Amino acid sequence: MNWEQLLSLRRQGDTSKRLRIEQDDTRLGFEVDYDRIIFSAAFRSLQDKTQVIPLSKTDFVHTRLTHSLEVSVVGRSLGRLVGKKIIEKYPHLKEVHGFHMNDFGAIVAAASLAHDIGNPPFGHSGEKAIGEYFSIGKGKQYKDQLSKKEWQDLIDFEGNANGFSVLTASRPGIEGGLRISYATLGAFMKYPKESLPKKPTNDIADKKYGFFQTDKKFFQEAAEDMGLIPNKRGDDIGFERHPLAYLVEAADDICYTIIDFEDGINLGLVSEDFALEYLIKLVKDSIDTSKYKTLTTKEDRISYLRALAIGSLINDAAKVFIENEEAILKGKFPFALTDKSKYKAQMDDIISISVKNIYQSREVIEKEIVGYQIIQTLLDKFITAYDNNFNATASNFDKLILKLLPERHHLEKEDLYGRLLHICHYVSLLTDGNALELFETINGKKRD
Repeated sequence: MNWEQLLSLRRQGDTSKRLRIEQDDTRLGFEVDYDRIIFSAAFRSLQDKTQVIPLSKTDFVHTRLTHSLEVSVVGRSLGRLVGKKIIEKYPHLKEVHGFHMNDFGAIVAAASLAHDIGNPPFGHSGEKAIGEYFSIGKGKQYKDQLSKKEWQDLIDFEGNANGFSVLTASRPGIEGGLRISYATLGAFMKYPKESLPKKPTNDIADKKYGFFQTDKKFFQEAAEDMGLIPNKRGDDIGFERHPLAYLVEAADDICYTIIDFEDGINLGLVSEDFALEYLIKLVKDSIDTSKYKTLTTKEDRISYLRALAIGSLINDAAKVFIENEEAILKGKFPFALTDKSKYKAQMDDIISISVKNIYQSREVIEKEIVGYQIIQTLLDKFITAYDNNFNATASNFDKLILKLLPERHHLEKEDLYGRLLHICHYVSLLTDGNALELFETINGKKRD
């Protein structure tokens, strides 16, 4: 792979290349990507989607929106640190093509901003609830009518693939979705493969999948335009990662490791003693002990340690990337950057405490159970109504249910897979609160 292709400003539907040297620096294409994402309805819905605690009313607990903004800030810093070194190593990128170190920051910031845009309500349990509706629930009846890859898309419903669809899928009058630049889409693609074969290798890029069968054609077009390296045979589609996807992943890893831990501390799920024990290990080289001793509240002390910890992890991740940049360009780096971090043991310890005390806390489990019931009920009612309507067998109740669909979801899908995925997509874009309200309406328990 080469950086000239990887930093493509091309957008879906373009018939010619966009050259960086011809860009207006006051309205750079990569920054336009950021703007289009942040003004999108799908991004706004993240303000009421679970990060750690579903349906939480506590003001200091992060939602998907605040998490995404923080990941974007960390991603921008990572991109700029790496971009500075890349421009120094390959001066022609600036001298001939006009690229700047901040371009890398803008790409990674935009991709990081969008990294959770396709996640369903109620956190990762929402993905599982959709998948299990098909694998072991009422949706199992559709299996024999779908191809193996279509079926795998549904039973392993994946927020990353759904996010790619949010960013790129066309609808009447809106061609190419948000029309994000290929470079930003490349950085967004953490798992540049289809749902089958499932985990064919231990390579980090094969851990999950990155696009639905409906989006395969454009995914392949974008990947080939950027010069990503194909790594699958026959009819299977897959590529080595865009190098900047490693930075998006690292930004996410850093934020959820440290900030979810901070949420757990502020909620009282993790003791401050644990925080001190684990965070101090990350900041021992940068902490100002005298300043730390002046902080009188737990919140201020944890905030100070959190900021230093994130700074340590950003610098380390950038260092790992630069040290392995040539292997990454050759598609020969099958790890996450944090896997090779000098702080890996400390991060693993923090994650272990978070899993035990936060992600498996009674409050989280109880609300995830509610989320399962909500999502599976909505899928069942809307899929049944949508499919019956297509087959001209809709009951009056089905017709009433379909009137609850927003206007932009009133689309006709000729194939069963398209219909099933369309409703999954609709449910996935609901906020936690919207999903709960719809569930109560359908069950006759609507509150005043």
